[in-house]
Amino acid sequence: MAKLVFGMNQSLDGYIDHLAFAPSPTLFRHFVEEARGQAGSVYGRRMYEVMRYWDDDQPEWDAEEHAFAAAWRKQPKWVVSRSLKSVGPNARLVEDDLEGAIRELKAERDGEIEVAGPDLAHSLTKLGLIDEYRIYLHPVVLGDGKPYFAGPRPRLRLMTHDRIGEDVLRLAYVPA
Repeated sequence: MAKLVFGMNQSLDGYIDHLAFAPSPTLFRHFVEEARGQAGSVYGRRMYEVMRYWDDDQPEWDAEEHAFAAAWRKQPKWVVSRSLKSVGPNARLVEDDLEGAIRELKAERDGEIEVAGPDLAHSLTKLGLIDEYRIYLHPVVLGDGKPYFAGPRPRLRLMTHDRIGEDVLRLAYVPA
């Protein structure tokens, strides 16, 4: 059975914003390895549209960016959206019955499946389907924005923590 994991970069004050702070080279390498090991990813529409950037090689990319793109392209993706009519390569559209589709996905797969996007994570948290929350805590204060927990605040239990690079803590929590 697959494990659903919601992980994102977060500011000290609880917000996410991929434009406000970027991962260090060490953290980016960590994300490359995670993408290589994942059984797939489930995306909300907005996050999927952001990630489509990795579909086409860019001339300015370095080796690590090419490695991430290759890992991202290889893994299967499920895109939860009622407004999209089609999705890109190696992706399947989930338009109806979110709970049923995700329960089926978890039952038929093994390994970790990434949940990408706080709005989707909100819905899956309400349904009790997320198995682990990973917060990549950065020493940045944003003051406002989109919170990591966009909805229900589940009771959590810290499972592990580690430092990645010089200034990022990865905190892994499971529902209590």
